[in-house]
Amino acid sequence: MVSLRACVSKLGSTLPLLLVLWDLHYEGAECGINAEVEKQLEMGKKLLAAGQLADALSHFHAAIEGDSDNYLAYYRRATVYLAMGKSKAAIRDLSKVVELKQDFTSARLQRGNLLLKQGKFDEAEEDFKKVLQSNPSDKDEADARSQLMKSDEMQRLYSQARSAFLQGEHYTAIGLLDEILDVCAWDVELRELRAKCYIKEGEPRKAIGDLKAAAKLKSDNTEAFYQISTIYYQLGDHEQSLNEVRECLKLDQDHKECFSHYKQVKKLNKQIASAEELIQQERYQDAINKYETVMKTESKVPVYTTQARERICHCLSKDQQSTKAITLCTEVLQLEPDNVNALKDRAAAYILEEQYEEAIRDYEKAKELNDSDQQVLEGLERAQRLLKQSQKRDYYKILGVKRNARKQEIIKAYRKLAMQWHPDNFQDEKEKKQAEKKFIDIAAAKEVLTDPEMRKKFDAGEDPLDAESQQGGGNPFHRGWNSWQSFDPFSSGGPFKFKFHFN
Repeated sequence: MVSLRACVSKLGSTLPLLLVLWDLHYEGAECGINAEVEKQLEMGKKLLAAGQLADALSHFHAAIEGDSDNYLAYYRRATVYLAMGKSKAAIRDLSKVVELKQDFTSARLQRGNLLLKQGKFDEAEEDFKKVLQSNPSDKDEADARSQLMKSDEMQRLYSQARSAFLQGEHYTAIGLLDEILDVCAWDVELRELRAKCYIKEGEPRKAIGDLKAAAKLKSDNTEAFYQISTIYYQLGDHEQSLNEVRECLKLDQDHKECFSHYKQVKKLNKQIASAEELIQQERYQDAINKYETVMKTESKVPVYTTQARERICHCLSKDQQSTKAITLCTEVLQLEPDNVNALKDRAAAYILEEQYEEAIRDYEKAKELNDSDQQVLEGLERAQRLLKQSQKRDYYKILGVKRNARKQEIIKAYRKLAMQWHPDNFQDEKEKKQAEKKFIDIAAAKEVLTDPEMRKKFDAGEDPLDAESQQGGGNPFHRGWNSWQSFDPFSSGGPFKFKFHFN
C-alpha cells in the first residue's frame, strides 16, 4: 500500500510540470481566439474581393464578436456596408474605428467623405482637419485639403441656392442645387429643396425623383411619402398614389394627413377599378354610371374628370351610341388634342355614322402619335376599305338602316322596300327596268346583312357579292334579275307568301 507521504512526495515532484501545461493550455486558448478572428477576417476579405457581400459581412460580424476591439474588423465591415449602399451603418463602424485607433487617418478621411455626401459640412471639415493634424501621408494630406476646399465651395453654393429660392428664382436655385448634389448626393434637405423648386416650376415628375430619394435616405420620412402620393394623385395616377400613401401609414398609422388622403384615394381607386371591370364585362351603361360617380367623387382635380369623360366616350362608342360618343370624344379632344384613346373611339363612332373620311383623319392623327398601336393601324385600314366600299354599293344605305341595326330591323326594312319596288308594281318598261335593278340591290342587301358571315365580311370592308373583291374571280352570289324570279322576299318567318307574275 502506497503511503500518504509517498503520494504527496510524488505530486510535489510533478506539480511544476502540471503548472506549465496549464499555462500552455490558456496561452493556446488565447492564441486560438486570435487565430479564429484572423481567419474570419481573411475569409471576409476574400469574399469581399469576390463580390459576395452578404457572406463577407457574416465573417466580419463573427470577427467583431470574437474581438470587439479589433479596429480592422470594423473598418472592413464598413467597407462592405458601403458596397451594399448602407452608408449610415458604414459611418457607425468608421466612428468605432476612429475611437479605437485615433491615428487611423484612412478611416477618418473616409468618414469625412461620407459626412460630406450627407451635407454635414461641419462634421466633415472636423475630420479633414484632424487628418491634416496627424502627420498624414502625402496622398491623405492632398485628399483632405481637396475635400476641405470642396466643402467650403458647397456651403457657398448652398447659401446662393437658398437665396435664389426665397427670391422665387427657382431655375437658378435648381442649377445650383444640381451642382451641390453632385457632391452631397445623400443630403435629404437639398433634395427636398430641389423638389420644391420643381413643383413651383410645374415639373412635378422631377420632384417625385428627389422626394423618393429623400424618403429612402431618411428612414422615417412620412412627409416625403405624403408629398409623393399627393403629386401622383394630382397627375391622375391614383394607383401609385395609393401605394405611396400606404408607405406613409406604415411608418405612422396615426398620420392625420396621410390617413385622410388614403381614404379619398382608396374610394376613388375602388370606383375606377369597378368601372373598368364593368367595361371588361361589356356592361357599358353600368360603366358609364360608375364613371359619372367618379366625377362627383373627385371634382377638384381636372385630370380625373377628363379621364372619366374619355372612358365614358369609349363606352358610348362600344355601345354603338355613336352620336353621343362623337360629341363627348370631341369635348375630350378639345382639352387633350393628342389623346390617342379618344381619337380611336371617335373614329370608331364616325364609322358607325358612315363618316369614313372623318374616321380616317382621326386614325391618321392617332398613328402620328403612336405608330405602333395595332388598333389604330387596323382601324385605319378598315376605315379606308369602308370609304372605298361606300363609293360602290352600300347595303346599309340600300335598306336605309344603320350599321348597328339588328336582324329584325333589317328584315322589316327589306320587306317594306321589296313591296315598294317589286317590278310587278310597274307597267312602264323603263320604270320596270329601274325597279328590277332596285329590287336586285334590295334582295342582295338582305342576303348579305342577314347572314352573319357575309355581314362580318362587309363590315370589314369586303363586299361578298362583288366579284372584284373576291379571291379567285367569279362570285357564286352574284345574280342577275332572272335568278331572283323565284325568290320569296317574305320567307324570313313572316306571315306573307308572295308570288311573282311575269308576262
